[in-house]
Amino acid sequence: RSYRSSDNSAVCMKTKHLSELPNSCELPNSCNESPMDYTFELKMKVRDYECDLQGIVNNANYQHYMEHTRHEFIKTAGLNFSDLHDKGIDTVVAKIEIAYKRPLKSGDELVCKLNLKKEGLRYVFYQDIYRLPDMVLCNKGRVDTLCVINGRLGVSEEVDNAFAAVLK
Repeated sequence: RSYRSSDNSAVCMKTKHLSELPNSCELPNSCNESPMDYTFELKMKVRDYECDLQGIVNNANYQHYMEHTRHEFIKTAGLNFSDLHDKGIDTVVAKIEIAYKRPLKSGDELVCKLNLKKEGLRYVFYQDIYRLPDMVLCNKGRVDTLCVINGRLGVSEEVDNAFAAVLK
């Protein structure tokens, strides 16, 4: 198809079918840096109400899958959000990047895998979602989190100690 721009010059637009897209993440700002070794994974199943009119999982639900996985990981590290909050420590999301690669459909089983790194004050969760059983990459994500201690950014020794075995 050919379209005209505001200065009346021809502009060509080309579309690609989803199957023609590459598997590699093309997000700028480090989404490509997702580690291949994962420290935690959680299996889930897509529910009907998570899908849109196209019959695929709505984009916002991938963030739910990733958050649920992070919360389960944090529990296995011995942390409890409510207990931390009572001590004046809140972990908050500062930034999220998600590259959508392939869609999931109702009834699909998936596994969300994560790895954790520390960069300054940030805990950076690299999270990838794969369709099961064929392990097709559906999305790649990076979630930057911070600790807010009594209303100020800071370092929580309790959180650092809980994550120490994973951060090596």
